[in-house]
Amino acid sequence: MTNAVDCVDLSYQFATHLAVDHVNLAIAPGEMYGLLGPNGAGKTTTIRMLTTLLKPFTGTVRVFGIDATAHPMRVRRAIGYVPQALSADANLTGVENVELFARLFDVPRRFRRQRVSEALDAMGLTEAAGRLAGTYSGGMIRRLELAQSLISAPRLLVLDEPTVGLDPIARGVVWEYIARLRSEHQMTVLMTTHYMDEADSYCDRISLMHRGKIRVTGTPATLRGGLGEDATLDDVFRHYTGDTLDKTAEEGGIRDVRRARRTARRLG
Repeated sequence: MTNAVDCVDLSYQFATHLAVDHVNLAIAPGEMYGLLGPNGAGKTTTIRMLTTLLKPFTGTVRVFGIDATAHPMRVRRAIGYVPQALSADANLTGVENVELFARLFDVPRRFRRQRVSEALDAMGLTEAAGRLAGTYSGGMIRRLELAQSLISAPRLLVLDEPTVGLDPIARGVVWEYIARLRSEHQMTVLMTTHYMDEADSYCDRISLMHRGKIRVTGTPATLRGGLGEDATLDDVFRHYTGDTLDKTAEEGGIRDVRRARRTARRLG
């Protein structure tokens, strides 16, 4: 069986900083997989390589057997991506934001209008579709970003901090949508989060990443059990990251969002 994701000996370096250090990662089709770690651990850089936004310094990334470096457009057609930095443009309407991603992910013109409508409807945003995204609440913005990520009918959904900054009610709504979509479309989901309760509740397996390396991989229950009967996933996180903060921030952020928009305009 071909894995949904295979990262082999994956590395990336910003100037003198080795952000990702020979990472190996395998995710099975249909799996909900959590990539956890402190800020600067290398999670987002790993995801950017997987989603073809960065070219690996060493190693390979394959998505459903497709080499992400050799065939980036084929990989983009297989994935939906919700980045950590807000990707919705406040100066565009909801429908215009989703149409932008339809172009970016090369959805054929003859299918775009229908796909945009279906994605907005799935996220409960049909009534708000004509409003500027700048008028949306935080929860609505995240649902809009999910609609953007679903426009290509992805086999793999990549979520980088999908509920960051949301209140508990909005977080619950977003996860209900994700769980429903995963069930309806048999999607594989790769997520990052700093909320350990989310990882514990929703992930089949997790990997803890620190200073560019994968420190441990397993089911939440197995990792908790390895530290004792009463251990929590927070305890596991602290154990494998040394209970320290890495002050080296990852590069990119808003620059990647702007780059994505420029690419979409070029694609027409």
